[in-house]
Amino acid sequence: MKIARVFAHRVELPLIEGTYKWSGGKSVSIFDSTIVGVETDCGLVGFGEVCPLGPFYLPAYAEGVRSGLRELAPHLLGFDPREIGKLNHRMDAALKGHPYVKSGIDIACWDILGKATGLPVCMLMGGRFGDSIRLYRAISQETAETMAKKVAGYRAEGYTRFQLKVGGDPDTDIERIHAVRAMLSPSDRLVADANTGWTQHEAMRVVKAVRDVDVYIEQPCLTYEECLSVRRHTDHPFVLDENIDSLDNLLRGKADLAMDVVNLKISKLGGLTKTKQARDLCVSMGIAMTLEDSWGGDITTAAIAHLAHSTPEEFRFTSTDFNSYVTVSTAEGAPARVRGFMKASESSGLGITPRMDVLGPRSVDVH
Repeated sequence: MKIARVFAHRVELPLIEGTYKWSGGKSVSIFDSTIVGVETDCGLVGFGEVCPLGPFYLPAYAEGVRSGLRELAPHLLGFDPREIGKLNHRMDAALKGHPYVKSGIDIACWDILGKATGLPVCMLMGGRFGDSIRLYRAISQETAETMAKKVAGYRAEGYTRFQLKVGGDPDTDIERIHAVRAMLSPSDRLVADANTGWTQHEAMRVVKAVRDVDVYIEQPCLTYEECLSVRRHTDHPFVLDENIDSLDNLLRGKADLAMDVVNLKISKLGGLTKTKQARDLCVSMGIAMTLEDSWGGDITTAAIAHLAHSTPEEFRFTSTDFNSYVTVSTAEGAPARVRGFMKASESSGLGITPRMDVLGPRSVDVH
């Protein structure tokens, strides 16, 4: 079996709530997603998806995915997509860095491997742990009152994990955290995610002001060193995200006791293969994880589900169902939320079938 073609479709994913806002005044209303296809000489086709959270969240942008594919894909023709480790080695040799470009190809090859073996991807990644995956809901940055009302609404739908977008004015963020926590039961989990938005002294003010509130603090500052300093001045459970973009940084964080939970995003690390490496390392080191991606639709959600379902439950802090945030469905068979939980498909591969009429014309086609 050999790779005969690599292609991609650009798809716009409008948000159900209209806009998504986080630290520094950043916002997105329509996500620019790339659906990646890998076609083999025997007719099997696998699919992946890459959807950056705008060009100002991580070192990634939507058109960069497609430009990178045009550069990378010719080097992969003729390779066996089932030899995923070998294929990743080839991708890293052909294109230095740019892990998000490689992510969609890697996911598509896992889809092919599942289809070729007749197994769901989660079985190939270690097995299915538990019956379902607990989800969190991200709460876009608004007034404290509005955010609290949204949390109450999503809690009524079955969610018990909430990621509150803060990282703005510290006094406003303190109000947001107090207002939302007051809406929750003691067993619910609340994460205050600053997305690098606070300076160190602002983060110190916030953690001191919410000292008696049951809340996780996520990525308060831009640099690892600043986050570590805040970590050492608070008793709150601590989450790192943006700073953990490699195994080296994950090991550094463990050595420094810099976090209790780490956020692993598939495209940030370069695909399911490298995210699985980080996941397995976290399990061996006893670190819980949020398992997700930057953003996406049905195919991204399917990939998240297989990664999360193949992770031991005690290390699965939470995940998310990005396809429930957007108005466009790009594939049949994608995981569907049920009372704040989802499941990975039991069908072979990712268990999805792209809606080709929704995907439209190919924006990349290398063969």
